[in-house]
Amino acid sequence: MNKAIQTTTKVWAISVMSLGAMAALSAAEEEGELSPLTVVGSKDRVLDLVGSAVYIDEEDLKQQNYTSINRILAKVPGVYIREEDGYGNFPNISIRGSLGTRSEKTTIMEDGILSSPAAYSAPAAYYSPNAARMNAFEVLKGSSQIKYGPHTTGGVINYLSTPIPDEQAFYAKFTYGSDNTFLGHAHFGDTIQTENNGTFGYLLEMFYHQTDGFRDIQGLNQDTGFQRIEPMLKLFWEPDTALKQRFEFKYGYTEFDADETYLGLSERDVKRNPHDRYAATKYDNIDTFHHRTYLKYTAEPTSDFRLEAAGYYNRFNRNWYKLNKVNGSSLHSALLDPAKVTSLKGLTAGDIIDVKANNRDYRSYGAQFASTYDFLVGEVENSLTAGVRVHKDYVDRYQWVDTYESTGTGDFFLDSKGVHGSDSNRRQETVATSVFIEDEIKSGKLTLRPGVRFEFMQFDYDDYNNGTSRSDDLNTWAGGMGGTYELCETDRIFGGIYRGISTPSPKGYTDPDPAEQTDEETSISYELGWRHQNTDNAVGFELVGFYTDFDNLLAPAAGAGLGDPANGGEAEVYGIEAQITYDPAVASGQAYRVPMYISATWTSATLQENLATDTGNVYTDFRGGDETGNDIPYIPEWKLAAGVGVDFTQWGAFLDATWTSEMYGTGGNYSDQVVSSREGEIDEMFLVDLSAWYQINDNWRLIGGVYNIFDEVGVVSRLPEGPRTNQGRNLYCGFEVQF
Repeated sequence: MNKAIQTTTKVWAISVMSLGAMAALSAAEEEGELSPLTVVGSKDRVLDLVGSAVYIDEEDLKQQNYTSINRILAKVPGVYIREEDGYGNFPNISIRGSLGTRSEKTTIMEDGILSSPAAYSAPAAYYSPNAARMNAFEVLKGSSQIKYGPHTTGGVINYLSTPIPDEQAFYAKFTYGSDNTFLGHAHFGDTIQTENNGTFGYLLEMFYHQTDGFRDIQGLNQDTGFQRIEPMLKLFWEPDTALKQRFEFKYGYTEFDADETYLGLSERDVKRNPHDRYAATKYDNIDTFHHRTYLKYTAEPTSDFRLEAAGYYNRFNRNWYKLNKVNGSSLHSALLDPAKVTSLKGLTAGDIIDVKANNRDYRSYGAQFASTYDFLVGEVENSLTAGVRVHKDYVDRYQWVDTYESTGTGDFFLDSKGVHGSDSNRRQETVATSVFIEDEIKSGKLTLRPGVRFEFMQFDYDDYNNGTSRSDDLNTWAGGMGGTYELCETDRIFGGIYRGISTPSPKGYTDPDPAEQTDEETSISYELGWRHQNTDNAVGFELVGFYTDFDNLLAPAAGAGLGDPANGGEAEVYGIEAQITYDPAVASGQAYRVPMYISATWTSATLQENLATDTGNVYTDFRGGDETGNDIPYIPEWKLAAGVGVDFTQWGAFLDATWTSEMYGTGGNYSDQVVSSREGEIDEMFLVDLSAWYQINDNWRLIGGVYNIFDEVGVVSRLPEGPRTNQGRNLYCGFEVQF
């Protein structure tokens, strides 16, 4: 038994014995519902949080019927999005200036469980929970999420799936829209009170989403959309015992098939035909499946003591079969050569394209425990929370490359099949033990929350192609203190200082070459804010200033699979976030609602030192950023959103608008391309969406809307392989029914 596993076993055993002893000593019968440990909890709890946070509930989600996480988060200050496929299937989320490629610097969870296929070994994976089936979202910004890791330099997003209803309920939504887009979402559940055995609840859910896609492959009648199917089962049992306790089980499955590509367009073609794709991408397809399951135990022996335990298992498998090279050249450089662009169109007979099968299998599983104990020390209230998680994840690569030859008439045919497992056949594995402790200390109007988190990781890397193996361990920590001061019943001042971390991959950390080895990223972040919320929720606002000093910054390898991230030096990010909500109808006591909001984020995100401009074959996001003060890629200086709606008993309508300023594709901040189509500017973008609904009766509702009313189209990304645009105007209509 190695040292890391021994440490893991000891921590786990101590934690289980401690929680068990506390439960045995405190067991007592209490009335009311169990109080689970949550990230935010609800909108009502935001006022008293020591850090900046947002809770997006079911009512918010129904206003615009968004299916993309990119559009859902567009109005959240301090959260930046890089669009990729136009549907949000591959989100690139940045929080307060952390690098957003594949959301690898953001801790993503579903129902409090890590959802990344391999959050430690390969966080930049091609899976994210499906936003369209969610009931709510919790967002913590900055590194104040001591309870959640391993990536704390950015923030945490917790996707909350459909809950089990308190009584028998059926819900269904069906919509149809542009590009033959169909969505169906239905669930049925109930909570049953038994005579002797307690309370039993269940939920059955089915989700289906498909589209032909908004892009067209030149000269070929071929779809570019996707198909997704997701069933889910939830069960819970609260036994009729003196101890308040609950057992909950969830199993979900996702099958996703998309004719998506890495390749963008040349500068000339993206302006002339922004929704085209080249004929060489005709074979591109990503096929995935995902199993996710957990068993949770929650107990509340007294009103002062709560505990949760969960065991979980996730498996994700994907094969992205996609264009990789043309005549031996990389795609991002080929887009700068008119002759190779002609080759990508299939117009030069005999040209060869390589199509790589990026076939990978991910597993993650573990167990986590957390407990909260409330107590008094004199007149000072304390709420002590502690937890431990033992986690293992790994990724296996088993890839190959096929070649195709051009007919010269806009098509290709198979030239040779590659040997399966001949390309990047390797495995990365991490065993991690995480421990945290945090105390909320309240004295009068002042609340302080100090805390610390430790990560103990054992890394293993195996390269099956050359028969080498290596391993190493890493111990690191995050922590700090936040606080609030109650000015009055409706106003709070809050702030904090925290050390954040983002962990490296096993391959990079164990590399024997010091020039190629990567270490963990660290940050020191500060925030100070003022929050107001009226008791009738008619008026609310939050104003926050933040500053983060990044060190040893991990620069992603441009989302293109070229090598591993490299330590990119130092960066400085600071800015101001503001959000105001107002409902004049509620303020004047009307029965209807007129909700309005404005949110704004101004950010300065600059490189102070760049050590990863171009490291060997690794083309990082920092390429060319030699000058101190260059902007971090894909972080806009300005991000604005505003909306207004009317909500009567029988009908309602909502109008939302967002604007983001220009950004840069790489650290070089080039306005004109130099050596790669990844370099250059990202267009400013102004999008307006409209939705409306009409209530036919208590059970049936008609819904419809228009996304991107003004058909605004521009370059929203130059990753992975050249410029690509957003989706244009699209419409939908449908209905909701519930009983």
